[in-house]
Amino acid sequence: MPQGFSTTMETTWPHELTSGPSELSLPFSKPRVTRTEDQNLQPYELSIVMPCLNEAETLEVCIRKARGFLTDNGVSGEVVIADNGSTDGSQAIAVRCGARVVDVPVKGYGSALLAGIRSARGRFVIMGDADDSYDFVNLMPFVEKLREGYDLVMGNRFRGGIMPNAMPPLHKYLGNPVLSFLGNLFFKSPCKDFHCGLRGFSKATAIDLDLRTTGMEFASEMVVKMTLHGKRITEVPTVLSKDGRSRPPHLRSWSDGWRHLRFLLLFSPRWLFFYPGIVLMVLGGLISLWLLPGPQLFEGVTMDVHTLLYAALAIIIGFQSAIFALFTEVFATSEGLLPENPRVQSGLEVTTLEKGLVAGIALVLAGILGSIFTFSTWGLRSFGPLQPSEMMRAVIPSITSLTLGVQVIFSSFFLSVLRLKRK
Repeated sequence: MPQGFSTTMETTWPHELTSGPSELSLPFSKPRVTRTEDQNLQPYELSIVMPCLNEAETLEVCIRKARGFLTDNGVSGEVVIADNGSTDGSQAIAVRCGARVVDVPVKGYGSALLAGIRSARGRFVIMGDADDSYDFVNLMPFVEKLREGYDLVMGNRFRGGIMPNAMPPLHKYLGNPVLSFLGNLFFKSPCKDFHCGLRGFSKATAIDLDLRTTGMEFASEMVVKMTLHGKRITEVPTVLSKDGRSRPPHLRSWSDGWRHLRFLLLFSPRWLFFYPGIVLMVLGGLISLWLLPGPQLFEGVTMDVHTLLYAALAIIIGFQSAIFALFTEVFATSEGLLPENPRVQSGLEVTTLEKGLVAGIALVLAGILGSIFTFSTWGLRSFGPLQPSEMMRAVIPSITSLTLGVQVIFSSFFLSVLRLKRK
């Protein structure tokens, strides 16, 4: 058997799981090797990691291609199969072909890859599916970029070529372009093929990022965290071929697409909360200023206090959305989910509980004064019938100010609690 390969079998077991949904918990500690012939193997330059769940039809050809690449190019490396509970004999095939098998009892694409990455003995890791769709023969462009110091080298299937029937039209023309566009918009990622499964990276960097997701969104998490932490990222062309399986793929277009989109939104408080909130506040404020003097005619339609009421509601909802963005940013940073944002940190340094209370109390007092004014006006008219169009122009701003003031006060206390935990 060529030097650089082993036929050892090892098993990783999940450490103590956190409470709550498993998809955002880290289900693996450093793997414990329980069945290994040689515990003192020297580290390799490269580990080629393939997640596996019943891939008996294509696993052998993938392993032989990967091993052939290592031998033909003189790269010191290994092939690691992260098996996620196959029942079709995939483990035996992998061992027979000279790969190292890591048993992963926790289900999920991300779970398998997390265990495989942590078990890898290479300085660099290249991961790819075991369905014979990715080109394991031509990996030198990945290795060369990794040697140059890049932390993440993404394959780009649109530059390298997508063979006929290799990618469903829904993925090719909608799913991948839309998700890649959103990834670039939300995080300013340089990746044009955000979800290519063939990618290389530094093992140490991947471990430091504390990757957590256990499902298909693991692919998004890696790119997002690499980008947010300022790691060096590049792309190389790669060819995508039609997979060699006779069964349907594990990927579920709509459900897994939603998981990716949900992850992108959850990791971008600005786009999920802040920007929509600011837009609502600005629109609501402008419409309110426009309608406060009196009814306005727009395109033949008269807008009055009813529109003013909806404008006030937009201001309140917009403020809530914007403050949620701040809460999310502080919490995610304290939990290590997001890196510190210098602009947010600078803002927090000058934002104290006392300043928030002063601002909130000022808004509450303004609302109370407005309410007193409207009550006095009602009293001058012997508490009789009032003209709604006139009085609601004072009532609506007063109630809006009261509501915002209370929200500012409560939000200031809650933000202080979050920051105490963070410190």
